[in-house]
Amino acid sequence: PQEPGGDAAFARRIDPAREPGLSPEQRLLMAEVERVQRRRVLQRRLRGRNTLLALGIGAVAFGIYGYTFYSVSQERFLDELEQEAEAARARA
Repeated sequence: PQEPGGDAAFARRIDPAREPGLSPEQRLLMAEVERVQRRRVLQRRLRGRNTLLALGIGAVAFGIYGYTFYSVSQERFLDELEQEAEAARARA
């Protein structure tokens, strides 16, 4: 149904405290539904932020892990020590 202002009746926002014809129980129910809806929206927002944070932390952890393997594979000091030990054994 159309309102005289052109807005549909279902899109009109009402204030439950000022709306005539609502019982106190109906006002409490509307307030509870609004609280639940706000909580759901907040949970969705936090879930998205938490997911991004987890992905970021995971990316940093895997980056450190990968860099560690890369840097350890570049180190040759153990090979040099083994060569020196073999040379010392050959001399002895």
